[in-house]
Amino acid sequence: MTSLKPLKRSQVRIFFGKKYYRMKRYLDWYFSKKKYALKKVLPYKSHIIFAHKTLLLRKLKNVDMWLQHNKIKNLKIASERINGTVIQPGETLSYWRLIGNPTRRKGYVDGMILHYGNVTTGVGGGLCQLSNLIYWMTLHTPLTISERYRHSYDVFPDSNRSQPFGSGATCAYNYLDLQIKNNTSQAYQLLIYLTDTHLVGEWRADYQPTRTYEVYEKEHRISLEYWGGYVRHNTIYRKVYNMENQLIDDEFVTENHAILMYEPLLPDAKPQ
Repeated sequence: MTSLKPLKRSQVRIFFGKKYYRMKRYLDWYFSKKKYALKKVLPYKSHIIFAHKTLLLRKLKNVDMWLQHNKIKNLKIASERINGTVIQPGETLSYWRLIGNPTRRKGYVDGMILHYGNVTTGVGGGLCQLSNLIYWMTLHTPLTISERYRHSYDVFPDSNRSQPFGSGATCAYNYLDLQIKNNTSQAYQLLIYLTDTHLVGEWRADYQPTRTYEVYEKEHRISLEYWGGYVRHNTIYRKVYNMENQLIDDEFVTENHAILMYEPLLPDAKPQ
């Protein structure tokens, strides 16, 4: 059984910890044997393998709407950096290597970020919506998630949730990265764009898909911990079907554990 407890770290440790892990990431990008996907291709590949969209503006408790509007500005810039990227067989797509460091010089503005369970602001805030979208879409393809980080805190209660808890990927430049490896025999292309209301993503390829996927959760519960707080748990699985809609596999994907930053009121997840 996994038990979590809020961490209290000094600003000095956080500062030097970021420096250390960022340097490790740079060394991996430039000196590891991985072959990273860096090329964009036009025209776009013809067959949509999976597509998904998420609302750009959501009312969140105690979060000013100007942060949501700034998030849209940040998403537009980041989407342009990643849209159209092709991941060839054997290549790895690195979320942060494609987007780069989100700085004011590049046009990024202050947006909402989550820091140890607290809502605060920072340059480039809101890009987790993009990493969440890409992760969710990738779970519906044959591509392999080779690196992903879960949210350690569950900050907002469920509100019209359409995906299982813990089916996203948190991001922080550049040490909390999302990496996707193409272990298949064909190339895949990632399309990302914004409409007036949604962030939209597509995985495309030259050939029709041969599998479909259903992502779902098991063992969802909320536990009361010895230190007085609550932790939310679940496991994520996906069912794999052939094109005749026959179940051919039921795969474990990941497990999630997150400290609740609100009182647990979910009727189907009573504290244990």
